[in-house]
Amino acid sequence: MEVITLQSGSAGNCVFVRSGETRLLFDAGISGSNAQSRLAEYGHDIRDCNALVLSHEHSDHISGVGVFHRKFGLPVYANLRTWNATRAKPSTGYIGNPNHFVSGKPFQIGSLRIETLKTPHDAIEGVCFVIEDIESGQRFGLFTDLGHVFSGLQKVISTLDAVLLESNYDDDMLRFGPYPQYLKNRISGKRGHISNKDAAELLDACSTSQLQWACLGHLSAQNNSPEVALATHRERHGDRFPLFCADRYGAMQLPLIKEPVFSLQASASTA
Repeated sequence: MEVITLQSGSAGNCVFVRSGETRLLFDAGISGSNAQSRLAEYGHDIRDCNALVLSHEHSDHISGVGVFHRKFGLPVYANLRTWNATRAKPSTGYIGNPNHFVSGKPFQIGSLRIETLKTPHDAIEGVCFVIEDIESGQRFGLFTDLGHVFSGLQKVISTLDAVLLESNYDDDMLRFGPYPQYLKNRISGKRGHISNKDAAELLDACSTSQLQWACLGHLSAQNNSPEVALATHRERHGDRFPLFCADRYGAMQLPLIKEPVFSLQASASTA
């Protein structure tokens, strides 16, 4: 399974996932031209994508949805409430025949099964995703804009082969930084974002023996840095697995997710 973060942060979010012949984009918070050119750098044509899947209606996740649909012909998948909120934004423009999934229930596109988990983030009905190859069993988690570390999240992460996990802010940088108090309260509150400390403790608490890598995403430009985020995580869980930081303003290809060991063993035993 191939994962490319095309951008991650408050300036825009978009993630490409491919397994076999199925190619998906998750969120469209960047321009169509940036998405097209950044995918082309890694040998992919955006028009070959099977669908665009939306997590929630905040502008850093949906600002390009109309262009992705109209210019590149991508079908759009979203839960009904997210779709209605997205459609209500004047910048979205016309999108025909949206595909609605039910939050909390899985759906399938091509060879990929997509599990949706409701999040307590301050969106109308935000979700995060687990993307599973139905043939190989590879499982990738896309967990940003979480609100807080909610019940069940640790258990799900323990089933993953790789994860892109929000690690939005450093507690001290937010506390003593320039943001007004209301915004600090929103970010650190139960419906905002999770901190480096929250994310590090979550990964440390998970049974991560099968985790091939973790990528920290949605880092704040004002209240965090890749160096601070990585240091916080390394202090908590050391070198148990490779750790990366998604680029706030560009694309980054992550290591290929290999077939799970248990799947390889099962194949060998039945050969």
